[in-house]
Amino acid sequence: MYGLIGKIKAIPGRRAELAAILLDGLRGLPGCFSYIVANDPTDAEALWVTEVWQDAASHRASLALPGVQAAIALGRPLIAAFGDRYETEPIGGHGLAA
Repeated sequence: MYGLIGKIKAIPGRRAELAAILLDGLRGLPGCFSYIVANDPTDAEALWVTEVWQDAASHRASLALPGVQAAIALGRPLIAAFGDRYETEPIGGHGLAA
């Protein structure tokens, strides 16, 4: 499995709108086992996105999907900055197949 954890900082006052766009773009992602968008409770403008994919190739392929491209186009103007980004190798857990 392939995992990503990343922080995205929205422009002031637009975090909820950015989160909605990220969540709406989640339909029909082949190879995606988990995609979680979470508010950062210590930063009113920040979101954390935690993803688990079958493999890195599935993640890369998803970036070309029309729904993902549309979400990127809508969300990009609402992003002030990208923060920490970590690649992981998930080994399992509640809600994931081993």
